[in-house]
Amino acid sequence: MTALAEPTSPSREEIRAWMERARRRRRMRQSGLALLMLSPSLVIFAVFVFYPFFRNFQLAFYRTPPFPGLPKQWAGVDQITDVLGSAAFRNSVWVTVKFAVLTVPVGIALGLVLAVLAHQRLRGITVYRTIFSSTVATSVAVASVVFLTLLNPQIGLVNYYLGREGAQSLLQDPTWALPMVALVTIWQNLGFTFILMSAALQAIPDEMLEAAEVDGAGPTRRFLRVTIPLLSPTIFFAFVVGTISAWQAFGQIDLLTQGGPGGSHGATNTLTYFVFTDFFERQNEGTAAVLSIALFFIVLGLTLLQLRYFERRVHYER
Repeated sequence: MTALAEPTSPSREEIRAWMERARRRRRMRQSGLALLMLSPSLVIFAVFVFYPFFRNFQLAFYRTPPFPGLPKQWAGVDQITDVLGSAAFRNSVWVTVKFAVLTVPVGIALGLVLAVLAHQRLRGITVYRTIFSSTVATSVAVASVVFLTLLNPQIGLVNYYLGREGAQSLLQDPTWALPMVALVTIWQNLGFTFILMSAALQAIPDEMLEAAEVDGAGPTRRFLRVTIPLLSPTIFFAFVVGTISAWQAFGQIDLLTQGGPGGSHGATNTLTYFVFTDFFERQNEGTAAVLSIALFFIVLGLTLLQLRYFERRVHYER
């Protein structure tokens, strides 16, 4: 009788290959489960974000006929160059730049000042913190209606205290229309900025400020050399978010000035409102698509520029 062969133990290479196949099967199962859980969100993004985004690029190459029902005409890059080279586009970009300059730095500075004032350990300071942060619950529509009433030429308190009863509203003045809209935006966003700065101030260790005081640094020096560097990540975040929000501002402009005074070359005709009027009022899908694509790339470029150059000056505590 022949002896039975003894089973041989697997080699290291076989064990390693078996473990690799097991890891590969586990990764495939995990990837399938992840894809299954993400599929509802992916479907929503595909329908409401990705498809409109790529559809926009397609519409940019077609001219919308003046009469409904007629087929769109292929225009190629001619329509893009015409829109981007027009005086109305340059005006809307310049108005948006001025609007961002008026709202973002001033809003961050005011939020920081209020946060520093409310950071004091005083009796009843919680009441002031609540008041300073209350505008975070105010919508753009509510803020616009409040200021629209205040700036009303007949019943508004602003004209009354300025001695301009019955005179033209500041919202109809080409010089003051944009600053007034910027004022509404600053007030409406002040609560959010205040909360950001207050949270960042509370995260600063007291030991660092006490050490600076022991070294002989006064209040101003401590604020500039210790507090501001430690707040720089929050300030940077508020600056990026505020810039994006300023370039996308629409509600307050629509309710207060409708892009005017001045029509398509109006003092408050920002790029976002220009897209709206071209699409919904003039029914010009092609030019509106070009404007929206330009808005997308401008905001993307500004964000990348801020991340590239301003983040170097941000101090992250280690």
